[in-house]
Amino acid sequence: MSELPHRVRGVDHVAYPTFDPAGTVRFYRDVLGFPVVHSICAAGWGPERHPDFIHFFFDIGNGDRLAFFYYFGLEPFGGGPQGDAYSRFAEDVPVYFIRSRHLAIHVDSEEDLLEYRRRLDGSEWPVEMQIQHETIESIYTHDPNGYMIEITRALRPVTPQEDLDAALTIDALVDVVSGPDPSMAALLTRKAELIVERAAAWEEQHAARATAEQASVPEVARP
Repeated sequence: MSELPHRVRGVDHVAYPTFDPAGTVRFYRDVLGFPVVHSICAAGWGPERHPDFIHFFFDIGNGDRLAFFYYFGLEPFGGGPQGDAYSRFAEDVPVYFIRSRHLAIHVDSEEDLLEYRRRLDGSEWPVEMQIQHETIESIYTHDPNGYMIEITRALRPVTPQEDLDAALTIDALVDVVSGPDPSMAALLTRKAELIVERAAAWEEQHAARATAEQASVPEVARP
């Protein structure tokens, strides 16, 4: 039995690629009731020939999340020799697509993250990348099965405003991928349209909430 201190705090997120983001959103959000809690629109990201993509997350309880990648313009493909021990991809499948399938495990602090880096770097499976991106900092390696493993810490909390942004982004994505030419530009345009369309409803909700709060204040407390 290992006597090393146990510092991990469960699953941060599990991530997979999808060619059907609309169906994925319908299944997890609309059928199972898992809220969309975060999304990342990555335009012009990464090395040469890396397409625009969206990375979106569902709340699966206990602070854990299930995430998916959708790559604009990437067509479905069959099996082949690449990938982990249980999933194989053709030789021409981009590495970024294969690596999008990974498990991320959360730790509380930079100290803990660096401790796991020390352990990995002293093993047969040293850290391959250490990256700060958006709200997290992560280290990555592959396990003996070929699975990419991420250990991650939060750089800051995700705000309620970002949750609202994620919901708008996913609604825009579902609309765009149903059209003839999905792209990051089309996604951002549709998202802007949804913001304009919903602005009046948000203002009405805010006004109604303010009125209800004012009505709940006792007469003696009112100015």
